[in-house]
Amino acid sequence: MSIEITNESLEEVDNERVLSLSRFVRDELKLHELVELGITFVDEGPMTDLHIKWMDEPGPTDVLSFPMDELRPGSDAGNPSEGILGDIVICPQVAATQAVAAGHETINEILMLVTHGMLHLVGFDHAEPDEEIEMFSLQKKLLADFYESEQS
Repeated sequence: MSIEITNESLEEVDNERVLSLSRFVRDELKLHELVELGITFVDEGPMTDLHIKWMDEPGPTDVLSFPMDELRPGSDAGNPSEGILGDIVICPQVAATQAVAAGHETINEILMLVTHGMLHLVGFDHAEPDEEIEMFSLQKKLLADFYESEQS
């Protein structure tokens, strides 16, 4: 997978862990190894602008996802499609605030947001209660499996 990570924010981000997680999620979702993904970290001002432009909502948000080729998770039986998965934009300052509220480190919040963003890029949503249960359950499992893989 071609993963491009760009940090336009003033915050430090552990790009190696973000890259490692992105590859892990790609593999778990059985996406083609050559799909393209962009991850950009921005400060609150640019995130507010994006949030207003694309969601018509005020203020900064934590993560926005912009799917491109409408790729979907693969299966053990099929050949996954190559293409452009899309872009994820994350605001580390919002992530830091949420991390404090959740009682964990900012990097853990950022990794959760990357996972969340990638799930949106492959078609998951949480607008309806059943969709939310499915998406957040998968998100939780992917993160738990990733953390476990880091321990071994």
